[in-house]
Amino acid sequence: MAARWLPRNTGHRWSNYIPNSKSDATLEAAQEEQPKRGIYRGWYIIGASALSIGAVLGTVQFTFGFFIEPLEEEFGWSRTQVNGALSIGVVTGFLSPIVGNLMDRIGARWTMAGSILLVAIAFLLRSIMTELWQFYLFSAVMFAGTPGATMMPAGRLVLTWFPKLRGRMMGIVTSGNNIGSGIAVPVVAGLIGFVGWRWTWGILGIVLIGLAMLIVLVVRDTADDVRKERNKRWAPSEMGDEANGGLKSGLTASVAMRTSAFWFLVIGMTLQQFVRTGVVSQMVPHLEQIGFTRAIAASMMVVLAIFAASSKLIFGRLSESITARVSFIVIMILQAIGLSVLLVSNGSVVTWGAIIVFGLGMGGVGALTPLVIFDMFGLKQFGSIMGLTRMSVTIPVFFGPILAGLIFDSTGKYDQMFLITIVLLVISIGSFLMAKVPSQMAESDSAPN
Repeated sequence: MAARWLPRNTGHRWSNYIPNSKSDATLEAAQEEQPKRGIYRGWYIIGASALSIGAVLGTVQFTFGFFIEPLEEEFGWSRTQVNGALSIGVVTGFLSPIVGNLMDRIGARWTMAGSILLVAIAFLLRSIMTELWQFYLFSAVMFAGTPGATMMPAGRLVLTWFPKLRGRMMGIVTSGNNIGSGIAVPVVAGLIGFVGWRWTWGILGIVLIGLAMLIVLVVRDTADDVRKERNKRWAPSEMGDEANGGLKSGLTASVAMRTSAFWFLVIGMTLQQFVRTGVVSQMVPHLEQIGFTRAIAASMMVVLAIFAASSKLIFGRLSESITARVSFIVIMILQAIGLSVLLVSNGSVVTWGAIIVFGLGMGGVGALTPLVIFDMFGLKQFGSIMGLTRMSVTIPVFFGPILAGLIFDSTGKYDQMFLITIVLLVISIGSFLMAKVPSQMAESDSAPN
């Protein structure tokens, strides 16, 4: 320790030595480069993010159908009344900008934990409900917590802890949706048969409270948190000062909204969502109509889910090489090709190939959406910007199923819905082609932090 100090010519007892700043800096740099004990926290955060996405979306969306008949039997509600709870999902889009702004202010950790807690409370309240208005109110609370518990914080965390590996890490995290849904479906179905629908919702609420506590313990998302983890085992090699500086770079939401790129992305992301809300939701009845049995149609949906999960990994990794915007264009082209073949296949074996191509296109959307926003606008106000882009998704969420139903009721087929969706995909592709990285972003990257 004495080597760090230089003698000083003074008689004062406490002024005999002054720090040698050059030696201090050298010692601190050497300490910084030394390997540290423990595993890089980013890996735990990736796991927690994937778990949150899978648990929340798996229980909120994919298991809803198991509760329809029990609710009809318990309360005498109609199928339309029960399904009406799903339309309240538009709350997610309306609240996304608020949640995104909150995340920019208080961080992903508390936003995610609080949002999961909202979903948990909604499940617990559903377990004791007695009226239809209560069902709708508690569903609104549940959907209010969904955006902050899933993709928005997960996107920020991946970009914070793995900036150079963001594509492949985003693919891993978002595949939690498919894995979680695959686990949640048999678990919830078994619980309903064993303890009933009320206790099942109660158990889900308790489990999610535990998940919220796990998030508080595991998740961190500041530059200082990342810096402390450098040189731990399995830490990415790019986690230097330059990478940490990127956590503060980018555009503000107000500046981003004044760019043409923002609006081209909003148009493209909104219109391509009609694939999910107007086509995928009707895929099983369409397959049955063109000659497949329900069992075969269900098998096709399993194949669709498998290739959708693969798409997240494939195009997440590819985005690191050809950019997320170009990758997004590729998956929309695959969706359009798959839908076109489905439209003319008429029950032939070619339909299986169309399902595979369509799945490869559809699945990558979840992984690429936050990556495109980051590439275009940076991480400075990532949450606010992503929230604003998600607000317009309420349009396909609300109108997609209605439009598909109206077309089927008037024509007896889904062909026109497929055609309309293909046209919307072409417009979306054009919008993404027009979206370029804003000049302000380049200026922001070159400016000192």
